[in-house]
Amino acid sequence: MARRRSDALLDALAAVAPGKPLREGLDRILQSKMGALIVVGDGPEVLNICSGGFLLDAAFSPQRLSELAKMDGAIILASDASRIARANVHLVPNPNVPTSETGTRHRTAERVARSIDVPVISVSEDMAIIACYVGGEKHPLESIPRLLDRANQALQTLERYKNRLDEVSGELSELEIEDLVSVRDVVMLLQRTEMVMRLAEEIEEYIVELGEDGRLVRLQLEEVLGGVEDERRHVVRDYFREVETWHLDDAMAALAELGAEQLLDLKTVAEVLHLPRGVDLDANLTPRGYRLLSRIPRIPDAVVDHIVEHFASLAKIMRATIDDLDDVEGVGGTRAKSIKDGLSRLAEASILDRYT
Repeated sequence: MARRRSDALLDALAAVAPGKPLREGLDRILQSKMGALIVVGDGPEVLNICSGGFLLDAAFSPQRLSELAKMDGAIILASDASRIARANVHLVPNPNVPTSETGTRHRTAERVARSIDVPVISVSEDMAIIACYVGGEKHPLESIPRLLDRANQALQTLERYKNRLDEVSGELSELEIEDLVSVRDVVMLLQRTEMVMRLAEEIEEYIVELGEDGRLVRLQLEEVLGGVEDERRHVVRDYFREVETWHLDDAMAALAELGAEQLLDLKTVAEVLHLPRGVDLDANLTPRGYRLLSRIPRIPDAVVDHIVEHFASLAKIMRATIDDLDDVEGVGGTRAKSIKDGLSRLAEASILDRYT
């Protein structure tokens, strides 16, 4: 999977996405076969590296941006790109800042972005490329058709991953109801949910860059991704071993921070559950019940928490009578019957799936 871009770069890409005035101005510059160097930010740190030029302080418009690009100097915009602060400016960043670029405009853009915390946009006159620099990151803007192709390919891959995740999730449900869950079963589901979520994050980045052209991609992503994030959290809550120094948020963060190779190692993934060191992947685990209870309609999360705290394990919840459930805070007789019926339906569906 592609390396995740920083939030600062994603914010910058959102500002130059199709449909935004700044993108229209950049496209006008390209269509006029001109180059440009644009700094999005006019704070003191930017002014400190500016020399010459003239103060403009005019409302931003794509037409004004393309006209000002006819001059050789850089253009300084307000941080929200709503105003053009200065034009025809000579930028003087620290010459000792390392850069991998060769052209004068691009070298300046990279050095400015590395020196101060603002996005810098370079429009190449010769290569007709728009590049966005933020910190040490550089991202050339791609054409909309190419971005849509890549997003659609990623969506197809995501659908395959999601189908396999659904299979693994169904298998775990059957094992939970029969109280036959092993560490391996839990870790495989965690591995799959994390893979799906990471691929979804990659598609989200395409959507940011697509701007108004990414609406359909977002709708497809939301349809495919429904419930996966909740599934991941419920699985961790069901099985992780909480101690004073290791809580649910720690486990979720540890899972998100695993590298691509670490995610493929089942034992490494198992460590986020904080199980005893050296535990066998085939060792039995007992679910608390968060995951299956969350599948019963119209049961608030607070009530699920009370039920799990009261019974401590899914096996005991499954054996509980309606009266037992009624004794739990926030349940009541009607809800107790709904929970009992819901668990019975899940058990019946599990048996049918296993033996048909």
